[in-house]
Formats: sequence, C-alpha cells, structure tokens
Amino acid sequence: MTIDLISDTVTRPTKEMLDAMLNAKVGDDVFKMDPTVNELQEKAAKLFDMEDALFFPSGTMANQTAIKLHTQPGDKLICDKYAHVYNYEGGGAAFNAGVTCKLIDGNRGMFTAEQLQEAVAGRSDIHVPFSRLVCIENTTNKGGGACWDFAELEKLQKISKNNNLTFHLDGARLFNALVAKNETPKQYGALFDTISICLSKGLGAPIGSILLGSKEHIAKALRIRKLFGGAMRQVGFLAAAGMYALDNHVERLAEDHQKAKGIGAVLESVSYVTKVEPIETNIIIFYVDKSIGDTNFINKMAAKNILLTPMGEGKIRIVTHLDYTDNMHEVLLKELKNYQK
Repeated sequence: MTIDLISDTVTRPTKEMLDAMLNAKVGDDVFKMDPTVNELQEKAAKLFDMEDALFFPSGTMANQTAIKLHTQPGDKLICDKYAHVYNYEGGGAAFNAGVTCKLIDGNRGMFTAEQLQEAVAGRSDIHVPFSRLVCIENTTNKGGGACWDFAELEKLQKISKNNNLTFHLDGARLFNALVAKNETPKQYGALFDTISICLSKGLGAPIGSILLGSKEHIAKALRIRKLFGGAMRQVGFLAAAGMYALDNHVERLAEDHQKAKGIGAVLESVSYVTKVEPIETNIIIFYVDKSIGDTNFINKMAAKNILLTPMGEGKIRIVTHLDYTDNMHEVLLKELKNYQK
C-alpha cells in the first residue's frame, strides 16, 4: 500500500464519478455545442452568482487567462510573495502577459489591507509600471492551507476599487476555505472581478478548472483560452466529473480537514519535529530537526511507501484528500510516532 500525500491532485475518480463521465452527453465545445460543458459553466456561474463561467484544462491556464485579460504588457500585478501565480506557474505572468509582480511580504500567503495600501501608494509617472491587478490565493498553498479573513478581503476589495485595480481570486482550494469558515460561494462572487476554482484538487475530479466573471470578461477569456491552446472538443466527459464533484464532494472536505488536524497533533507531540504551521484545512506544513533534514526525512518515509513533498526552506508538506483512507491514516500516525532518526 502506497500512502500518497504529495498533493490532493493525486486522487482518482470514484466509481460514481466514472459512471457520470461515461454517461455524459457531449458535443464540440469549440463551437459551444457540448451540453455538459455548458451545464457545468451555467451551474458554476449560478453557484457564485456571477454572470458567466468558462471551463479550462488547468488552474494555471485559468489564472494566466485572468491575468492576461486584466492587464497589458508592462503593467504590474500585486500579490503575496507566496502566491501560486508567482511561484508555481512557470513565470507565466511575465511570459504570457508581460507583467511584473509586486510582492507583498505577508503572513502565510496573506497580506493586510494596510500592506496593500502601501503597495499601491506612491508615484505614478512614466518611470513606474501601472498597477492593474491584485491577486489573492485562498486557501494559500505555500502558506499551509490558510484561509483569509473575509472582512480583510472586503477591505482589500475596497482599496482595489478605489485605485482602479481589478481583483482576482485564485480559488484553487476555495471550497476548502468555504467549508472550514462556513462561508458561501456567493459571498466571494460579490467581491471579486474574476475567480478561478479547481475541480481536480480536493473535489477529486481528474482534470479541470473554471474561470468565473462578467460576460465581458468571459468572452475575452474565451479568445485568450484559444490563444493559449486550451480550446477542447468533446470535453463533456471531463465536465461531467466536475459536475459530480460539485454535487457530491464539497461537504466531505471536512473529513480531510479533520484528518489533517489529527496528523498535526501527532507532529506536535514528537521530538524530531521543530515546528508545525497552524492547520485550518487539508494542508500540513512542518519542519524537522536539522540533524535529520527535510530531504532525508522525506526519503526515509518514501522507503516506507509514504510519499511527502518538500516545499523549500526546510518545509515538508502533507496534503490529505479523497483517496486518503482511514486505514492509511492509522498507518501514517503510527509511522510518525515511531520514526527513528
């Protein structure tokens, strides 16, 4: 038995999800003739009370499309230093949109309204890039699955609006935040200009993300998706998985959160772990003693068929998910308690 905790992207479709995929009605989505894709997009837009939505093969493409549609080459994007759009999308903001990134030194991937105000203040002349876009990531990946305070997001939105900045949410794991904080999609739909949500992480679909926004934004995003090579044909088979995920796999995210906190409690209790970041959702980030080292620890656990991932700076990440069973949980806790240097 392999216990794969590298990411929540490693899940495989359940039998019920596969049945939904096999029975999907499909057409050519490039011509907007795939009924299942259309249904998924309408469902997502209604869920967030936003005007329109567009299905993408990946969250990175959805985010990069949002950045492209909100900016011009030479503009400035503002985000946290831990933001996925800056750290883990291959330099796409620079390559695809030609924008520079203003990084804010936040806490666990989250910055304050005061920090944003400082970032947008100052001179605006020919020497300085135009500030055009603020990107938020909720939950934060590199920040350990942390959830933004909604009241702070409201303050950030107000500052963005007052400074003519568009406000984009990288909501790759937004549903984890919604479940953990007892919030609703409509709250976020009312706050952001565009939102990307990922179906292939905690929700357990094999592929796919959605970009939400106004009809004008999505019409432009459709053209950008084509430019990026993201136009697909009979993709309703995959959209059906996303539909099933939205209908059946949201509330169960609480189980992943509970298991993550159980793992965190064990890590807090063992002597070889020097620090465990606060755990709110399904991501655990921790540090082991320097005499052990993160690479050595990960390799020793891999020898026991337990797969973890390094996050740099000595961080080790564990991510709980749909395919992480109760039996696997018991085995992992036992191995962590009995770990020998």
